[in-house]
Amino acid sequence: MKEHVRVLMLGDVSGSAGMGALFLGLSSLVRDVKADFVIINGENASAGFGIAVQDYQNLKKMGADVITSGNHIWQKDEIFSILEGNDDILRPLNYPEPCIGHGYTVRKKGAFTIAVINAQGRVMMSPIDDPFKRVDKVLRDIKKETPLVFVDFHAEDTLEKEAFAFAFDGRVTAVVGTHTHVQTADEKILPGGCAYITDLGITGVTDAVIGSDPQKSIERQLTQLPIKSEVASGESHIQGVVIEADATTGKAVSIERIDR
Repeated sequence: MKEHVRVLMLGDVSGSAGMGALFLGLSSLVRDVKADFVIINGENASAGFGIAVQDYQNLKKMGADVITSGNHIWQKDEIFSILEGNDDILRPLNYPEPCIGHGYTVRKKGAFTIAVINAQGRVMMSPIDDPFKRVDKVLRDIKKETPLVFVDFHAEDTLEKEAFAFAFDGRVTAVVGTHTHVQTADEKILPGGCAYITDLGITGVTDAVIGSDPQKSIERQLTQLPIKSEVASGESHIQGVVIEADATTGKAVSIERIDR
């Protein structure tokens, strides 16, 4: 059995530009970084807002083992049946109990059993359940199955993201931030062995306003009207991290930022 596992975690897929980048580049990226497992945030795959059934199916075909999400997961009604019937696509764990879907999953692939948790922050976002308490509660059961636990923390505020990571340092393998679509340069291993980065970045157009057409974004700022954002076109990037972890202890041994 391999002693170390390598997990590729990719930032928010933004519309057709992001999906196209994955279609062209994901398989070679997985090969180049020797990834054993792939986690992709897909909540903006459908024209920048939500994820359609076809997007889910295409992400799976392209190599995503687990698809995480965030506040935009509820944009497309058609995905609800997929959320309810499949645990390889997640919605944030800390949405209130009546909400459909799964907030975490434990999956076996090859020699490894890997848990993925999706949680959402509350600072400058919807006032949903406490992510700290909800994750703490499910960890008790997850850790009985595997020490390898990777968390997508979908949040706006850096302070909240860093506090969350330190709160679970030594208990999870990684906490990676998503949502802001701007890749940060603070990847590190915390004292207890948790890999961390404030934001994975975007899988889509980087020469834009968080993946959206700059002119539409400027117009919205100038007028303060609810002008609909449009996904930008142009050169696309695949951004995220590859994390290597000890399969026995669950502690991360390295984290490398990806921008391809």
